[in-house]
Amino acid sequence: MTNNETFFEQDALPHSRSHVREIAAIDLGSNSFHMIVARIMNGSIQVLSRLKQKVKLAEGLDENAQLSQEAITRGVNCLALFAERLQGFAPENVNVVGTYTLRRAVNNDEFLRQAAKVFPYPINIISGQTEAKTIYAGVCHTQPEKGRKLVVDIGGGSTEMIIGDDFTPIVAESRHMGCVSFAAKYFPNGVISRQNFEEAYQSAVNKIEDLGWEYRNLGWQSVLGSSGTIKTVHQVIAATLDPNGIITKARLNDLVEQTLCASHFDKLNIIGLNPERTDVFVPGLAILNAVFDVFHIDQMRYSDGALREGVIYSIEKNFQVADIRARTAWGLTEQFDIDTEQAHRIAGSANLLAHQYNQWVKPELAEEMQSILLWAARLHEVGIVINHKNMQKHSAYILQNMELPGFDREQQRLLALLVRLHIGPLKTADLIKFARYDEQDVLALIRLLRLAVILNKSRQAAEKIQHLSLKNDRIGGAWILAFDPGYLERNPLVSNELRQESNGLKELALELLFN
Repeated sequence: MTNNETFFEQDALPHSRSHVREIAAIDLGSNSFHMIVARIMNGSIQVLSRLKQKVKLAEGLDENAQLSQEAITRGVNCLALFAERLQGFAPENVNVVGTYTLRRAVNNDEFLRQAAKVFPYPINIISGQTEAKTIYAGVCHTQPEKGRKLVVDIGGGSTEMIIGDDFTPIVAESRHMGCVSFAAKYFPNGVISRQNFEEAYQSAVNKIEDLGWEYRNLGWQSVLGSSGTIKTVHQVIAATLDPNGIITKARLNDLVEQTLCASHFDKLNIIGLNPERTDVFVPGLAILNAVFDVFHIDQMRYSDGALREGVIYSIEKNFQVADIRARTAWGLTEQFDIDTEQAHRIAGSANLLAHQYNQWVKPELAEEMQSILLWAARLHEVGIVINHKNMQKHSAYILQNMELPGFDREQQRLLALLVRLHIGPLKTADLIKFARYDEQDVLALIRLLRLAVILNKSRQAAEKIQHLSLKNDRIGGAWILAFDPGYLERNPLVSNELRQESNGLKELALELLFN
């Protein structure tokens, strides 16, 4: 195994298979109310449903921080809807947090009083710093990045900026600038002009420029953005420029210029822009632009984990583990009763082979790709519970469509593809395109996994390989496997499978030699 990838560390992961607990997390945001209902089973969280209602609470906050009755009614009506779904839930299994608008409203007690009539669960109005730290936890529990990271979340009423190491936040700040509040202040009646965009941008810069030096001095290895504004920008970039949706300063500038071609929110015609977000997209874009400039951000990746995910993971304390992927894999292993001994054998063979392969087209991604290869080796039999026939297709479908914390979208697609092609005929048409990974590297990963599976077809009866050499030729695509003397004679099943694999690869103009 690689140094940073262990299969399942038993002292760090849950052991109980029987305990099932349903929980709910609700985020009362300034623009929308969100609810996640999930089940804790086999050490992992399975999302059962997500509900979202646009309430625009911040629109009802006047200059005296008084929340209007109309806004209160919208919020209370939404909570009544949520209460229907939560019938039968014990209070300790429901965690509700109020954010910026409820934090600032001088009459938030009136909101709580009216909410209590239809919603029988306590509402906790959290501080800006607590909100920031909870957002950071939500990102860490769902994304693959390790080490030091900067997390940015632009909400309806406030923006949170956090730097942390792994699960531990170092600095966490929340500033009073959000897409709803900025829309009302700088884009009255939805009017767009270069002047009001510049005013919104400069206001955002003024609110956070005192953080610039400290944050830049701390530094980071990766930058992640969460919630609606950043999700929308990510979607627009993914639809027009880069399938990965990576946000850069140049792409932001291009998006700003496209936006300023319109004179009103209603006239925005940008590919990938969700029509439901047009009223908050422009002010959110101004804030994001300011964040990039103040902190000198090179690029940002979108995280689908944020405040509500942080809230839901805070309910169950057993989730504080260092390796999110290991926790995800453990849950799948328990849920689908994977043969862990066979998973170990195949992962071991894949690891042995991968460390001898040195023809990566993108060597900077080699460690990441090898990590996905090992997880594919460990999880390739997840679909056997459905049927052994076409197991690879069942497994791939499960891995493609489940929520897999610790894997981003591209990594999840690669994981599913490797599993789908680990056995059976291999055809060029099966090799889907990736934005991040080179096609030749993907093909190499598939070949490595297929070889690892072949070497362990006999499962517990498979002879443990002491020495195995893999040599490869970049130009001819030839791979040469050299075994210990007498190994192939003692293992005719492996020899026959390798011969079939070699014949199949010839149709792809690839060569496999073995002795």
